[in-house]
Amino acid sequence: MAEQPIELRIQNLTKTYKNGVKALDGVSLVIPRGLYGLLGPNGAGKSTLMRTIATLQEPDSGTIRFGGIDSGFLDVLAQKEEVRKLLGYLPQDFGVYPRVSAEEMLDHLALLKGITHGKERREVVHAMLHRVNLWDHRRKALTGFSGGMRQRFGIAQALLADPRLLIVDEPTAGLDPGERNRFYNLLAEIGENVVVILSTHIVQDVMELCRNMAIIHQGRVLFAGAPDLAVASLAGQVWARSVARDQVDEYKSRMAVISHRLVAGQPRIHVLASAAPEPDFTPVAPDLEDVFFANIAGLGAK
Repeated sequence: MAEQPIELRIQNLTKTYKNGVKALDGVSLVIPRGLYGLLGPNGAGKSTLMRTIATLQEPDSGTIRFGGIDSGFLDVLAQKEEVRKLLGYLPQDFGVYPRVSAEEMLDHLALLKGITHGKERREVVHAMLHRVNLWDHRRKALTGFSGGMRQRFGIAQALLADPRLLIVDEPTAGLDPGERNRFYNLLAEIGENVVVILSTHIVQDVMELCRNMAIIHQGRVLFAGAPDLAVASLAGQVWARSVARDQVDEYKSRMAVISHRLVAGQPRIHVLASAAPEPDFTPVAPDLEDVFFANIAGLGAK
């Protein structure tokens, strides 16, 4: 018998804070099993959405349903305790108790997750410490961990009790390249069987990991779909040239400049256009960064 699909359904989610900031503005998404990238600049509403899915705050309106489990679809906002049994969450920032070792803290969190049998819990904790490359540091106090080590501990606690829904918010912050690659491999392995939401402002994270994604900005979903299809939609429409630093603003005033970046110390601009905007522009193959910046700037395909 075929495995029942797992998916998260978000419908018309809104949230406005007391200071008037509209963090979520009618967000609707269907997130299937696998790695799903939620891409957006800082302040786009990603963390608000993650905390809401993780049952840590209430929206003003809208619904969230998680399905594909034995009990059918769960109402995430109304059945918080049931959802938390299936949930793993790594927030951007998390506190730790002083003078408690990584092994002791992970054992305590495993107990809270419902792993009550001592031998089983010990085996789970030891396996997880190995999995995130913290075994040699298991007896070290968490307050003495580096930023990367603390992030790896956060990943370990999020994976306890085999969650069916895993939320990771800006997970590669503080990780060196080797740790980042190990984390990528771990997420890819986990994403084969569960829903994994990867919230990030780093385009490369989504490019390397995710089969599906959404771009969110100012609380609104600007794009939802497969990254490769989004890139293909810009084929033949991205043009580039190097310009002087004092020319960037002038080009922005009269062309649909998607982005500019320094190449060998000189600004190189990408412009969205159906044909070469000027003779000195050359066509370039679009990438997900072009998709991201075009959507953030409110520029569609020409």
